Amino acid sequence: MRRARGFTLIELMVTLAILALLASVALPLAELTVQRDKERELRQALRELRLAIDAYKRAGDENRIARRADHSGYPPSLETLVEGVADAKDPKAPKIYFLRRIPRDPFAEGTEASPARSWGLRSYDSPPQEPQAGRDVYDVYTLSDGSGLNGVPYREW
Repeated sequence: MRRARGFTLIELMVTLAILALLASVALPLAELTVQRDKERELRQALRELRLAIDAYKRAGDENRIARRADHSGYPPSLETLVEGVADAKDPKAPKIYFLRRIPRDPFAEGTEASPARSWGLRSYDSPPQEPQAGRDVYDVYTLSDGSGLNGVPYREW
């Protein structure tokens, strides 16, 4: 009598149990990777926006942007950074641009709103503990209520 070749039911069950264990270990790592990627995108977008806001302020301080004496020197909106402003020192020169496009907040809910609307805005007159929009854009922050892997809320980044 010849013995049949193949796997027994026990061998198949052990194999499935091992695969399930490996999958249960891999899934949290994949979720962690996705969160790390979003956090990296958030850091990069915040850095890009804040550098553009600072460049606008610096150009205003150098009198390259016309402004009124009672204004802070910060841009009136995020769109201004993309649309550009006329060079006050040389009217024949091309506009001064600070951003090519406004990055979208990676933690923003829904994608139908414009990227500029995905950010929370803080004006120069607003206190840092309770940021509010105003007549200029002094800083930006995410509207997400979550916390980063480091335990710091995203709004405080």
